[in-house]
Amino acid sequence: MQAVSNLSDRAVAKTQAPETMLAELHKAIATQLAPQVADIDLKGQYPRDFMHLVGELGGYRQAVAVEYGGAGNGLKAAVQAIEAISQECLCTGFMTWCQIACTWYMQNSDNTYLKQHLLPLVATGKVLGGTGLSNPMKHFAGIEKIALVAERQPGGYVLNGMLPWVSNLGAGHHFGIAARLTDSDDYLMAIVSDELTGLTLRCNAHFIALEGSNTYSCIFRDVFVPDELILAAPCEEYVNRIRPGFILTQVGMGLGLVASCIQIMERANQRYGHVNRFLDDQVEDLAASLATTREKTYAIATQMSQQGCDRPLLKQVIQARIDASELSLRAANAAMLHVGARGYLHGGIAERKLRESYFVAIVTPALKQLKKMLHDMEKSKVKS
Repeated sequence: MQAVSNLSDRAVAKTQAPETMLAELHKAIATQLAPQVADIDLKGQYPRDFMHLVGELGGYRQAVAVEYGGAGNGLKAAVQAIEAISQECLCTGFMTWCQIACTWYMQNSDNTYLKQHLLPLVATGKVLGGTGLSNPMKHFAGIEKIALVAERQPGGYVLNGMLPWVSNLGAGHHFGIAARLTDSDDYLMAIVSDELTGLTLRCNAHFIALEGSNTYSCIFRDVFVPDELILAAPCEEYVNRIRPGFILTQVGMGLGLVASCIQIMERANQRYGHVNRFLDDQVEDLAASLATTREKTYAIATQMSQQGCDRPLLKQVIQARIDASELSLRAANAAMLHVGARGYLHGGIAERKLRESYFVAIVTPALKQLKKMLHDMEKSKVKS
């Protein structure tokens, strides 16, 4: 675990205004990311250099405490970084969310070792990382079985099983996992990497809109995870602690996607506005909905950073995520209709946005899971 133990690489904490980060990030998006988008989408090119650059510019560390190499600006700035990148390329925006989620897991853990040694490296993009929590989040919502099991051994745990798809991975990348403890109803969460003996990454699938996301299946065969890498065990309270930020930061993907769809519609109207005006969804309608969703999301993010997240606020988080999914589908559909026949050109931006919009609605927690979560919360409220 060289990346974890090399303390000389720890980031030096410094303050940074969100406006400064966003201004620099927008320049990098225009000059470094935009020219790669077609290859990321169609050829599966992983934008490694850009991912490291986002870290250098402060995109991953906005919500991280200054003492751990962060900017200490809260979740709003993290959402804005994801939003800015997703407006150009949702695949890269998703990987940005993966990286930020990885920092979120560590900063909310009671594990001082991880917070002091690995968190600063992930927060500054020196070490890249993913989430690995799609299966656990579905399991904890009663949707599917847990994929990994863990057995206690002296100094750590031995893990076995297979996670089907984990994104933003590669040699030396770190990611969060959850596993059921054998002979117990409890679970653990940990940070792992392919540097652990017995953990193998396999690329066995191809994806629409996410081909450049470095998504792998992760095979665990007697993988020993030392106590230094355990986020929480048992982890019920910890999962409740990280879930709101996990969900809310995903809204940034939807905000960025919708903004780009509106731009597509505006360009199409320069030539076809005289007939596009008969479509149901117009630029001003979507722009108003986007402004409302953005304002609510930023307000929730600020409140969470200042006061934490209680049950009523969690319902608002879930609803914001639902709104982002539904608005993404609506905006991408409107963009495709505004563009018309040109939307059928292979590699065209409108059809890419259409594919991307379905990901916003399907990525864990998917739209159907989010609605189930709200239903379950209302049901438990009635019973209580």
